[in-house]
Amino acid sequence: MTRRIGLLTGGGDCSGLNAAIRAVVRRAEQDAATVLGFRDGWRGVLDQEAEELTTAWTRGLLHRGGTALGTSRTDPYREEGGVDRLRDTLDVLRLDGLIVIGGEGTLAAAGRVHADGVPVIGVPKTIDNDVPGTDLTIGFATAVDVATDAADRLHTTAESHDRVQVLEVMGRHAGWIATYAGLAGGADSILIPEVPFDVAAVARHLKYRAGTGRDFSVVVVAEGARPVPGTIEVPESPTDEFGRPRLGGIGHVVGHELAARTGFEARVTVLGHVQRGGRPNAADRVLATQMGVRAVEAALAGEWGTFVASRRPLVHLRPLADATGGPDTVPPELYRAAEVFFG
Repeated sequence: MTRRIGLLTGGGDCSGLNAAIRAVVRRAEQDAATVLGFRDGWRGVLDQEAEELTTAWTRGLLHRGGTALGTSRTDPYREEGGVDRLRDTLDVLRLDGLIVIGGEGTLAAAGRVHADGVPVIGVPKTIDNDVPGTDLTIGFATAVDVATDAADRLHTTAESHDRVQVLEVMGRHAGWIATYAGLAGGADSILIPEVPFDVAAVARHLKYRAGTGRDFSVVVVAEGARPVPGTIEVPESPTDEFGRPRLGGIGHVVGHELAARTGFEARVTVLGHVQRGGRPNAADRVLATQMGVRAVEAALAGEWGTFVASRRPLVHLRPLADATGGPDTVPPELYRAAEVFFG
């Protein structure tokens, strides 16, 4: 019997998704298995909108950012009869199961779907690197490169003008990008969701730097960073259609406070979706390829209800439930290493 596997990418886009798609298709063809790609995440499965993916279809994908399949934040449990429609799709298209590439939200839905009888294998992707159970997620390494490059560039302009440069990067609940980019880019302060910050202490540190002849500073802020309660007021964020805060803007709050408390000129740069787009770096291409290949091998072996986790330099399978219940946050030991350079 011909083996048939469905494939989708869900949630936010990131660099490396196309490399994973390519790997899934190439590995499946090696065993004469068929891959059907669904358009726009779970929505494509619900609407039975799919096409057969071949090696020819994937040519040129390795280097491209985004996802050739498209994506959406559709949640089958928010759609009327969602799980029944998923089952119907697998029956109609004669699929053995689904490979689902997504972040914590998409993988959480995948876990519920599998528990409701739909065979699923997960592949973790998100620039935030906050999926539990895996060292790395697809997209993180490229996002860190983008943020580090921005920090490097801001260093030179900060030094030229004796300014404070505040760089806001993504990271709703976890400060992986801020921590890595701040360390790699030589930031003078790093503010992350895991550690509430005291802006007065940051201001004192910047004034101390100026007193030792270093009249410029770079501060890296994760979008989810929050002050110590009672220190400064942060405007309440509007919510999205899922009731989650639409983050972004904490960098401007920090920049304003630092300028007011130090008297230094402060400028703010918000990277936003620049971190998600563009060509994946070598690390993300390799990780995505490893994960895509392993996901197909798991599907062919009938190892449903698992996800592909990174334990460098290899990948291995773990129960899909291990990818939920997060987020996976920056360990205190790593942040303490960054703090060495705040003095």
